[in-house]
Amino acid sequence: MKKLAVFCFLLCVSTAVGFAQSRVKYNFNPGWKLMREDVKGAEVPDYNDATWENITLPHAWNEDDAFRKNIFEHTIGIVWYRKRFRVPATDRGKKVFLEFEGVRQAGEFYLNGKFIGLHENGAMAFGFDVTDLIKQGEDNVIAVRIDNSWDYLEKASQVKFQWADRNFNANYGGLPKNVWLHVSDKLYQTLPLYAFLKTTGVYVYAKDFDIPAKTATVVTESQVKNDYNSSKTFQYEVIVKDLGGNTVKTFDGGKTTIKPGETKIVSANAPLSNLNFWSWGYGYLYTVTTRLKVSGTVVDEVNTKTGFRKAEFKNGMVYLNDRVLMMKGYAQRTSNEWPAIGLSVPPWMSDYSNGLMVESNANLVRWMHITPWKQDVESCDRVGLIQAMPAGDAEHDVTGPRWTQRTNLMREAIIYNRNNPSILFYECGNESISDPHMAEMKAIRDQYDPHGGRAIGSREMLDSKIAEYGGEMLYTNKSARIPMWQMEYSRDEGLRKYWDEFSPPYHKDGVGPLYRNAPAGQYNRNQDSHALEDVVRWYEFWRERPGTGTRVNSGGVNIIFSDSNTHYRGSENYRRSGEVDALRIPKDGFYAHQLMWDGWVDVEKHRTHIIGHWNYQPGTKKNIYVLGTGDKAELFINGQSKGFGERRDGFIFTFRNIEWQPGSIKAVSYDAQNNKLSEKELKTAGAPHALKLTAMQGPLGLRANGADVAIVQVEVVDAQGNRCPTALNTVDFNLEGNAEWRGGLAQGAENFILSKFLPVEGGVNRVLIRSTITAGPIKLSAISEGLKPAALQLTSSPVKVIDGLSLEMPYDGLKPSLKRGPTPSGLSFTPSRIALKIIDATAGANAAKAKATYDDSELSDWVNDNKLSTAWIKYTLEKEATVNEVTLKMNNFASRTYPIKILVDDKEVFKGTTYRSQGYCTLQLKPASGKTVTIQLFNPNSGKDESSISVELGGKKLDDGVARNDGGAREILSIIEAEIYTKPGN
Repeated sequence: MKKLAVFCFLLCVSTAVGFAQSRVKYNFNPGWKLMREDVKGAEVPDYNDATWENITLPHAWNEDDAFRKNIFEHTIGIVWYRKRFRVPATDRGKKVFLEFEGVRQAGEFYLNGKFIGLHENGAMAFGFDVTDLIKQGEDNVIAVRIDNSWDYLEKASQVKFQWADRNFNANYGGLPKNVWLHVSDKLYQTLPLYAFLKTTGVYVYAKDFDIPAKTATVVTESQVKNDYNSSKTFQYEVIVKDLGGNTVKTFDGGKTTIKPGETKIVSANAPLSNLNFWSWGYGYLYTVTTRLKVSGTVVDEVNTKTGFRKAEFKNGMVYLNDRVLMMKGYAQRTSNEWPAIGLSVPPWMSDYSNGLMVESNANLVRWMHITPWKQDVESCDRVGLIQAMPAGDAEHDVTGPRWTQRTNLMREAIIYNRNNPSILFYECGNESISDPHMAEMKAIRDQYDPHGGRAIGSREMLDSKIAEYGGEMLYTNKSARIPMWQMEYSRDEGLRKYWDEFSPPYHKDGVGPLYRNAPAGQYNRNQDSHALEDVVRWYEFWRERPGTGTRVNSGGVNIIFSDSNTHYRGSENYRRSGEVDALRIPKDGFYAHQLMWDGWVDVEKHRTHIIGHWNYQPGTKKNIYVLGTGDKAELFINGQSKGFGERRDGFIFTFRNIEWQPGSIKAVSYDAQNNKLSEKELKTAGAPHALKLTAMQGPLGLRANGADVAIVQVEVVDAQGNRCPTALNTVDFNLEGNAEWRGGLAQGAENFILSKFLPVEGGVNRVLIRSTITAGPIKLSAISEGLKPAALQLTSSPVKVIDGLSLEMPYDGLKPSLKRGPTPSGLSFTPSRIALKIIDATAGANAAKAKATYDDSELSDWVNDNKLSTAWIKYTLEKEATVNEVTLKMNNFASRTYPIKILVDDKEVFKGTTYRSQGYCTLQLKPASGKTVTIQLFNPNSGKDESSISVELGGKKLDDGVARNDGGAREILSIIEAEIYTKPGN
């Protein structure tokens, strides 16, 4: 009995640390030390680091700067990280690799005193084969000297990396991402780490989709290397398991013989049935296990978490699993940061943040400028959020070494992330690049990810013959060919603290400092006007959505999702364009998007939202703004109707001069036949009475690993427990036990970063508590003058670490979200109009250029010769039809208007003025049947800029048309694109 007990104990220990496994991935984050200065000799193994700070990775050495300092002032310098570890004796004779998910900016790496490499791009993962340097049964020491200077120059080229930019790339220096240690047999599948290792790993994809039948063929390709001194013959086996861990298919790729030192690609494929396809808000993931077996024994095994989905990019639209999906989402800073921590949060917080985007009904996140770290990539897989993945860039195309830096990074990023189903777009630049450069990037995609169902493109690329998608920043683009979606729209800023002008602290909308010596009202908004502007901007794309013609807009991403410690234009020292604040507390804009975006194209679930709250001072009269997806909206105060709102921009209903009364305010949305669709009610909260604390933690609770975090929400509530929406009370916190205070954020000196006291804003705030490596009870207490105090108990659980290694992973316990369900069947939109084909055009001047107005290119136009008599263009339709609408993209669409009349077969059906827009102007006509349509300027236009067009960071005014200066010309008619429509059924 005693022998059996000993055997069982040894078996459990062996399994716990992975000794019996063919391949082991260790968590290499525990047990690091940090010195925040450059010291000599720190790479030497016996260097005395006893006084260094003990940390757990991921950990930016300047994390205290996050939201305390503006991005330009992030602390830079040279620091050292060190760690001691031992590799288990049972791993003797095996391959050992280190995988770093990233370093910022450049790191010199030493193992046991020997230099093993310099990594400099500050963005991407990389790996080292350290097999020959590992000391078995002894301490090993890894030391890293890191320089996060903004102006760091690549050693070989003496050129700065383009994406090391003070405007958008928050500088969280050091080792702010995860590190892993891999142990494998000498016959092994490589890691997808092209930097240093030059290996590509495992590639999994699906083909031959039949979406209705739920079938596809799954293909695996593994790069295999033999580091034995003799040839090896192995069998390649694949096991596919579903989300519940059930085996759904086992298949193999036969036997392969590989020579010593040789690297080969082996593959296998098999049809799978009853598949659950990955989709928006449906993060269904399979585990694909690829094995190498020698004489029936498994010698290497790699588990790849992936999902299967079909993606196509055609007819100006995106198709996911055969259904058209309009892109709706956010251009988010890749740092995705939090106060006093930066980007180095535990994976559950990544899921929480990215999951909130999906909760707002976003389907796409466009990470900006720099490749996202693997934690966010995998998080988007789980929550069902499509990604546009950049490599590295800034605001323009480049040549020479800087272009080589970009192609190298794109290659590494594609190889590292090509098994992640949430990535649908590879982005080659934050501004247009040349077609030869696009072809070069496309060749990289085709070499390393030819079957992944991903489009490659860039911002703009409006006339590219190679890009597979494109779109400008703000302005509406349309195409009948490739998807065009807007990549940074609605750049306005607003502080969550500011509800409106009638709520404490009574901030007047738009008041704030000048930006570049000009008024900056749009960057100092209150929540109400910020949310309304979000609706106005989205509605421009919505009008041109799939189903509105042959040329369509494919959506857009609002910049940004969460307030960010990056370039700003408003009164705070960080960017407040988010639909949630830095602690992910929603603003009204969050709910605006949730309402507008609840559908693949057309709205599929009706919602109503009342902007603001219902706690005002007696005598307050104000406009009430209701957002609704119906045709009309009615307002009730304490059950009494206040009538129907004035509708504008599709979703906004305004009720003017409504007098506040305590009680309830309710809005009801109806369709055109007065059927009730949805409603929303707000109630007046009572006087502030108490504090309320609520904890948010990962699925396994708070883990004592030195890097896990609990979010604690603090609210001021009335006697019934309702949040008091105008409360601004200051709260004092006291933390006891094995935890580290990281605090919250609020308006004030240094944004209250790391302060033990801070105010609630709008009745709520949040603070962050980080675990230590000692498990045990934690108590957080909160007091505020005149309010009942609150306290919260947490307990951190132990994490097993042996000799610096752990098999407990930061992502343990995380599960995919399946909330939205599989891709629905059927069309995602109902066609609202039908484009009439134009076959010819003539004009009063420059007739040879008339075809440019229906060539599906927004970089060409027709213009007359600045004479009123020649300011006309006449279109011939393919066949006679009833004409109901004309949609025009005029030159200077955002800055001037044109008085025009429209004739169908020489019969006037419209006379009026075009309106300024972000691209297209749709004019409703008196329906008439005919075969020709004439557009004519009947009076001079203003000949001047009638708007305040946004400017880029460098002060350059954004284009609003073709690259031609029409100056003060008043008798000009210039059309970029013209579209003529009839109604379905005509």
